[in-house]
Amino acid sequence: MTTCVVTGGAGFIGCALSTALADRFDRVVALDNLHPQVHEDQVRPPGLDQRVELFRADVTVASDWERLLDHVTPDVIVHLAAETGTAQSLTEASRHGLVNVVGTTRMLDALATRGVRPRSIVLTSSRAVYGEGAWRDRRTGGISYPGQRSHAMLTSGQWEFPGLEPVPHSSRTVRPAPSSIYGSTKLCQENLVAAWCQSMGVASVLFRLQNVYGPGQSLSNPYTGIVPLFARIAKAGKSIPVYEDGEIVRDFVFIDDVASAIVAGTGLDSSTADPFDIGSGSGTSIMQLATWIAARYGAPAPHVTGEFRDGDVRSGVADIEAAQAALAWRPAVPVERGIGLLCDWIDGSEQY
Repeated sequence: MTTCVVTGGAGFIGCALSTALADRFDRVVALDNLHPQVHEDQVRPPGLDQRVELFRADVTVASDWERLLDHVTPDVIVHLAAETGTAQSLTEASRHGLVNVVGTTRMLDALATRGVRPRSIVLTSSRAVYGEGAWRDRRTGGISYPGQRSHAMLTSGQWEFPGLEPVPHSSRTVRPAPSSIYGSTKLCQENLVAAWCQSMGVASVLFRLQNVYGPGQSLSNPYTGIVPLFARIAKAGKSIPVYEDGEIVRDFVFIDDVASAIVAGTGLDSSTADPFDIGSGSGTSIMQLATWIAARYGAPAPHVTGEFRDGDVRSGVADIEAAQAALAWRPAVPVERGIGLLCDWIDGSEQY
């Protein structure tokens, strides 16, 4: 029998993976604490494939790992469990550190204590590890790392670095420099998993995800993403407020495309030299996103507020070339179509 354990397996991405994993493995166990911020009713989500066993546990609790390993010997672990949210992490740093960092070390310690060596650990990290990332001089083409945009810079309405343009995120060429607590904890996760796996003869497969969206997102979680938030505002007949000057750029990648990449990653038997960057491969401005959603609901045109979030980055777009080559994978859902599919689901969702 082949067994896959998915931490955070009852969440948005875990549910999207569940059917494909149940088809691939003889046994799939989703470890999840059903946190009320994500699971308002704290019950098994309907999107979790019925063949998947739900094991209610907390990745930060050592005894929970012991209970799991009493009954399960994983061949592959897909480590999704994490606290997310750039803004939230600034005021709840300990919570993010506990779940993302200590939760990972609890898992590794439990495996080491029991002598369990999975074939691989697949970790979902985040584009947040790059921070502002690399920028190119428009005149000379030179690459520099201007660092985090300061509070004073944002207060003055200086949204970009003069004379520079952002470079797509590639783990092969752009070094990580997180500008948030959340991003820092995700980079720590990567280092922990890679170091442990290298020492233990376990393959580490690392993914850096861009902005994941789609049907199945938690609509009660205020940190789940801006697409459901914008839809809620537009459905109420209001103008969507857009931060900064509206030209913040994000790479929105549809949940089915993310799931297919991760499932492909579970088939790898050797460690990835560099994390895979997973996105659509193209950027969408927040104003464009808001305009699409407003048009969908016949709402007033979006408006620029000039507000900002400390620690937020100006641009995030993935270079997906390496992932496409290594995983025989490519994103299939263009962002405008994906937004429509998400809005269709929101409109028919009882959660809304």
